[in-house]
Amino acid sequence: MTDLKAKLNRSGDLYFMLYASGAAFSTYFCMYAFRKPFSAAQYEGLTFFGTDLELKTALALSQLLGYTLSKYLGIRICSERVGERRGLLLVQLIVCAFVALGLFGVLPLQWKWVALFLNGLPLGMVWGICVSFLEGRRSSDALLAGLSCSFIVASGVVKDVGRWLMNGLGVSEFWMPAATGALFLLPFFVSVWFLIQLPQPSAEDISLRSERTAMDHEARWAFVRRFALGLLLLIVAYTGLTAFRDFRDIYQAELFFELGYGAGERAIFSRSELPVAFGVMLVIGLLNLVRDNQRGFFVAFGVMMVGFGLIGCATLGLEAGVLSGMGWMIGVGLGSYLAYVPYNTILFERMMAYTRFSGTAVFAIYLADASGYTGAAALQLYKDLFAQEATRLGFFMNVCYLTSVLGVVLLAGSLVYFHRQRGAHADAA
Repeated sequence: MTDLKAKLNRSGDLYFMLYASGAAFSTYFCMYAFRKPFSAAQYEGLTFFGTDLELKTALALSQLLGYTLSKYLGIRICSERVGERRGLLLVQLIVCAFVALGLFGVLPLQWKWVALFLNGLPLGMVWGICVSFLEGRRSSDALLAGLSCSFIVASGVVKDVGRWLMNGLGVSEFWMPAATGALFLLPFFVSVWFLIQLPQPSAEDISLRSERTAMDHEARWAFVRRFALGLLLLIVAYTGLTAFRDFRDIYQAELFFELGYGAGERAIFSRSELPVAFGVMLVIGLLNLVRDNQRGFFVAFGVMMVGFGLIGCATLGLEAGVLSGMGWMIGVGLGSYLAYVPYNTILFERMMAYTRFSGTAVFAIYLADASGYTGAAALQLYKDLFAQEATRLGFFMNVCYLTSVLGVVLLAGSLVYFHRQRGAHADAA
């Protein structure tokens, strides 16, 4: 263990980047096998306790509520737990999630939501722990871009694995999530072992990106007070974006069906997500070339605004007949992740670096995430309870336009705020 850390300390930038991004990518990729496979099934014709709420919506909401609560817990836990025992915590969280998937197969139909709530409860903290291994390094933008591609690719791949288990091996839709998780349990443990071998950021990393320290209650409130208005606009935009992205992710099977793609389409989820992952990784990775932290922070805003705009443009293209259903899914996916990924990676990483605020980017990420997943739960409830007559496709297309316009407007307001604050600090200096 010591030998590997020493080797990584002596290694060149390229070797370290490949190792670190590979370890983080595989860790988070495997986590998705415990979170997303259930959404590959449609649970057609089943309702929640005989109400108007579809069973799949109830299952998605219960997992999402657990996941959202985990994000709120992560605001404190992940911002404070910067040092030792992160690897052990990752293993404990995944084991708890896996046991809950076993309960999902065992519990009676109308109580399976309890299992998915328990499944989501530990998983929301995995992202923050993975980010804590990568932030505060001179190559953090590239490392975090690689980590972000894991959840874009994994979302499609694990759902395709779930469909293969159901259609190819005859596994029931209620045991399929546990079976998928079992396939990825050992790879997850191995990935975590490689991840915990990463050395701490070097003196050069700290000089370029600032030192990352645990944030207590007082430090967290100091951060919020300093950036209050800009953060508020960013978080509101992120809440709408997360609701949009999660709806697309959970109901991808239904959206493809309404677009005319049958259940027999091979690897349809992977085909829609791989181009998205490639495009996002290329754009976000290029931002690593922007060395100036202030410039990198504002360039991130530009990428995010382009992403929000692409969501609306792609939807116009579908309605005009310019884009096919698959082309549209790729287009809105690319737009959503171009806007979404910077929130979880370079935006707050660069903010901490250029402001030299003593703390960790994980706190800001989890502050946004907690609000975002609350919005995601609200959107799904709204669809089933107040927009029952609308098809999922028609409803989602309207959400596309709303998300696109509001996202651009809110980000523009936040950009103006941070630009003026930058000028004010320059004058004070």
